[in-house]
Amino acid sequence: MIRLHDNLSSGNGYKARLLLTQFGIPFERIEYDIDRSETRTPEFLERINPNGRVPVLETASGDFLPESNAILFYLADGTAFLPEEKFERAQVLSWMFFEQYSHEPNIATPRFWITHGIEITAERRAVLEQKRELGYAALGVMERRLAGRRFLVGDRYSIADIALYAYTHVANEGGFDLGPYPAVRAWLDRCASQPGHIPITAG
Repeated sequence: MIRLHDNLSSGNGYKARLLLTQFGIPFERIEYDIDRSETRTPEFLERINPNGRVPVLETASGDFLPESNAILFYLADGTAFLPEEKFERAQVLSWMFFEQYSHEPNIATPRFWITHGIEITAERRAVLEQKRELGYAALGVMERRLAGRRFLVGDRYSIADIALYAYTHVANEGGFDLGPYPAVRAWLDRCASQPGHIPITAG
């Protein structure tokens, strides 16, 4: 059976949980307490992921695949969640790279600090202001893309939408106001209405 090495609060882990559930693929979820550095133990670093992070997909054959968007790509290959047409396929990857470089670092980090009770020092407060500015810029990019569109690529739900839905739909937990982004909010509703959808809190 497939195993998912995971943390329930993680939006990156949620991406994998959501897609596995939407595919109806049975999997065993293994929880790690990241606040207690359970992904930084010598055993985890040696056997599961030398980068000390979750999620990691453990295949039925015993191979380990880290990085949430790589997991999405692996699971979605050959399905309707990843387009066959060459340019659309590249567009999906483009949005997934955007998520990891411009979106996740700026929207997920404030949420993590707030929801995990990280002390907001003067230094972190300055960083937080910058991340909020960059996070809103990323939301603006999404708003412009989604104006007049149902989904990010090819007007159909794909792993590009899953990648960006994960942290966007809980952006308020990081202090972001989605009120000025009506196209993003409508897209969030469409993503949430997809068959097999589960909340981020579902283990």
